[in-house]
Amino acid sequence: MRTVEQIELADATAAVAAAKAEATSNGWAVSVAVTDAGGHLLAYERMDGAAASSGEIACEKARTSSIFRAPTGGLEDKIKDRLAILSLPNGMPMRGGIPIVVNGTVVGAVGVSGLAPHQDEQVATAAVAMLSA
Repeated sequence: MRTVEQIELADATAAVAAAKAEATSNGWAVSVAVTDAGGHLLAYERMDGAAASSGEIACEKARTSSIFRAPTGGLEDKIKDRLAILSLPNGMPMRGGIPIVVNGTVVGAVGVSGLAPHQDEQVATAAVAMLSA
């Protein structure tokens, strides 16, 4: 048996705050979701001005990144060579989901939606980086 780190609500809340700070500093409005290692939602916020549809997408990006233990951009990159990726259960192959890794173990993920793919990824990466600092 091994002992693993777990993300706590305070971490998830801090990640949402960091994502919002990154988005705000660029004049962007996004939805942000943070999940635990099993893909279960811990924290979520849709900023004023973010599209309503971005909320569920952010949650799915975080969930996918947690479950697949990888950035969702990697899945998006593989679609052109393998269309079957589109049929993965519980998979959102769109940039903007970044796993939270502690001591080599994925403990959760941040998902961001509402912008261009590289911008969603930038905001999610900033949130994850804050947890690593």
